[in-house]
Amino acid sequence: MSLLNQDLIFEDIYKDVLGKLLNITKDYVTRSIWAYSERAVFKYKINKEDRNVWQIYIDKGEFELAKQYCKDNPAHMDQVLLRQAEMLFKNKKYEESALIYANTHSSFEEISSKFLQEWQIEALKTFLKKKLEGLKTQDKTQITMIVVWIIELFMNQMGVLRSNNTSYLHDSQYLELQKQFDSFLAIPKVEECIKRNRSTIYNLMATHGDKDNLIRLTIMHCNYEEVIRQHLYKNNYLEALEVLKSQNNKELFYHFADILLQELPRPTMTALISQGSLLKPSKLLPALVSCNTDEKHAKEVIRYLEFCVYKQSCQEQAIHNFLLSLYTRYKRDEVMRYISSQGQDINMVHYDVHYALRLCQEVGLTEACVQLSALLGLWTTAVDLALTINVDLAKQIAAMPSDDDELRKKLWLKIAKHVVREKDDIQQAMEFLQHCDIVRIEDILPFFSDFVTIDHFKDAICNSLQEYNQHIQELKEEMQEATKAAELIRKDIQEFRTRCTFVNMKDTCNTCSVQLLLRPFYVFPCGHRFHSDCLVAALTPMLSMDHRTKLADLQRKLTALSNRPEYTGSVGSVTLSTKDQIQADIDDLIASECLYCGELMIESIDKPFIEEEDYERVMKEWI
Repeated sequence: MSLLNQDLIFEDIYKDVLGKLLNITKDYVTRSIWAYSERAVFKYKINKEDRNVWQIYIDKGEFELAKQYCKDNPAHMDQVLLRQAEMLFKNKKYEESALIYANTHSSFEEISSKFLQEWQIEALKTFLKKKLEGLKTQDKTQITMIVVWIIELFMNQMGVLRSNNTSYLHDSQYLELQKQFDSFLAIPKVEECIKRNRSTIYNLMATHGDKDNLIRLTIMHCNYEEVIRQHLYKNNYLEALEVLKSQNNKELFYHFADILLQELPRPTMTALISQGSLLKPSKLLPALVSCNTDEKHAKEVIRYLEFCVYKQSCQEQAIHNFLLSLYTRYKRDEVMRYISSQGQDINMVHYDVHYALRLCQEVGLTEACVQLSALLGLWTTAVDLALTINVDLAKQIAAMPSDDDELRKKLWLKIAKHVVREKDDIQQAMEFLQHCDIVRIEDILPFFSDFVTIDHFKDAICNSLQEYNQHIQELKEEMQEATKAAELIRKDIQEFRTRCTFVNMKDTCNTCSVQLLLRPFYVFPCGHRFHSDCLVAALTPMLSMDHRTKLADLQRKLTALSNRPEYTGSVGSVTLSTKDQIQADIDDLIASECLYCGELMIESIDKPFIEEEDYERVMKEWI
């Protein structure tokens, strides 16, 4: 008999074989139950006395006690929790019921449906959150489903509040709901799920029109591109620009510069300039080109391009060409300053000179065309254009080709012709001669008409004749100096022919250190002395292949002639004999300069010790 509910738990039928059953009692020390009859004693062994106690407590509604008696049996525990959750649900304690339902193995869909039928959204969220806590990290599909559903529920709740109250941002209920949503998004499992399903979550929020939470979420996950897109979608251009400046992904500058420049030209340009060399101007070029539709935008583009050119020293031709094109359209007074800053060396300028010339021609910037034509070497064209402005500019252009006197003279004569024929200014033409040293009076006389009196040219002609006279005098002096120098050279040659050197008996060859007088020898003015054969042997490796061949051929001829008996030339002949001529040729090859003091020795400094063709052979010998 159960003491808890007075139900019969166990019944044993006794037969009187061993006598009449007298009594049944319990040993409170050993907790054993004894029964005895007239002739026997019986002991009852109780096993798992509490095995069904949990059911009794369930029926009594004492679920906590029931849990204590089935904590080692998951199946029984699940039944206890299920009955407890059902009772709480029936009593309309939905959120408490949801917490317990989440710990059972009941059908997820069935429990969710129960809360939806009663439209208990808070309880459903509680159930889903509790289920989410019990999932493992690898249960990605279930986590994704639950997270998306919870976000959907939050979006619905906040959407209703927004639609019912325009000042929802000050509504305590909305603020509390927002706080709960923020806490939910901060859960690690939720953060990881959102990272994996970013586009799905973003689309869900966008569908519900919750731009604030969408922006907050994208910032939380550093998805600045989506943040900027949402700001632009809401026409919050300044907020979009602030987000763009606060992040470090430079690619986003290239991506959003176009629309931001259209809407906020000055702040956007300031932001681009603040990035300095971190941005590549060439990548921004499409955005810059698309927003120069009016003067306001164009001036901001010019400001950025000037920063790139003058502060960042950008050398990209496309940037320079674009800046120049904007100058010609909106700031023509800057064209000449820019061209001057680039210099007059066509190889050093960073813009396309032909393109620049075409731009300046289209808008009639003649002075710029003059400079660009000169830069291209179109000197005649440059001077012609300069003369349409003023003569001084033409003079500057004519003076530029300083290394070509013939061209300079041609250009100056063109200017002189213009001064004489177009302006009919004889006085200016005469002054013109004083500024140009390569044009004389006789060069410009043909430009004057036949009716001009000589009085106008008298001073110029006199000056010209005086210059000619002075030049002739200078030539005479140069000729006299040349004659004197030639005379001195002839005298030195004559003295050199009669010069002699004393050779002592003890003098030795500087190469072999053997007495010099034992064999034919050479003595040089520097004092070095060599045997003839020693000099040839030492000098031959330094000679070129042609000179070596020639020397060997001359030595062979000299040897052949020396072996002929009684070979002599005509004693009174003015010309040298054949043998003397050969010897003179040999002397030219080997004795034209000292072996140690001559140029051959100096040139041998940078020659390798081992010839290239012998290198492999020598290396093998060393190895």
